[in-house]
Amino acid sequence: MVQGFLHEEGTPPSPGINPQGFGGLNAGGASLYFEWLEDTQALKCSALVYRFREPPKPGVIETFQAEEREGTDSGGGTVDYERENRGLYLARTYTRMPSERAFAKEMRRLMKASIKWNSEVLDRVASRVFHPEELESKDTTR
Repeated sequence: MVQGFLHEEGTPPSPGINPQGFGGLNAGGASLYFEWLEDTQALKCSALVYRFREPPKPGVIETFQAEEREGTDSGGGTVDYERENRGLYLARTYTRMPSERAFAKEMRRLMKASIKWNSEVLDRVASRVFHPEELESKDTTR
């Protein structure tokens, strides 16, 4: 499935997922990673939103999760923060694989959402966490 999607996206011939259970691609401004989870027999697909230089400040990840709960389009994924690489992702996990066509469509949707989260949601979250007084003053002027 992953190999077919990578081929469709124009990457050089690839095994899809390496022997350690990882794979990925960069395409159209998005970074998409695949991880085979042997213990649960599931495929985790993660589209990078942002990589923090330092651990995120308190409230940042929770505010991204609030964006998701409030209905911001996440491309069918959920907010996933990976401490070991300080990456914030939109992730989907498959325990049953869809058709190749559906998988490709879902991966493109996830990638598109990750780009939007990086360009729009990131700034909104930063404002909500670090400058809530500005948002309050905007609400009172409406």
